[in-house]
Amino acid sequence: MIRYALACDAGHEFEGWFGSSTDYDDQSARGLLSCPVCESGQVRKQIMAPAVTGTKRTRREAPAAPREMMMQALAKVRAHVEENFDYVGDAFAAEARAIHEGRSEKRDIYGEASPTEVKKLVEDGVPVAPLPPAPPKPTEIN
Repeated sequence: MIRYALACDAGHEFEGWFGSSTDYDDQSARGLLSCPVCESGQVRKQIMAPAVTGTKRTRREAPAAPREMMMQALAKVRAHVEENFDYVGDAFAAEARAIHEGRSEKRDIYGEASPTEVKKLVEDGVPVAPLPPAPPKPTEIN
């Protein structure tokens, strides 16, 4: 794996992991890279110093992703689901099972289910995933 320091044309800096340098080149050429903050497709590699190991063993940890970037990404996932999936409310477990078993039209859905219902769906092989929580309203922060 190769880690590249990347930046978009708006100046947002982030990192990307690639299987090889040719993976980066291929994804870049096909326009598959985008900034996780502003979604700009104008992404470039930044100058990086190579990681060189010395005689002393040192542990170097990658910096943690900023909380703000993580919250923005989760908000985008939630917004995508709310805009593109069918909301089925508390009928989620029954509808997910019906879709899985072919008794209902195949489509993307979201809704509410109890922990017991979710556990049973997972045990039965029905693909489900939790929806990220709604981002806090500005009045709820701090």
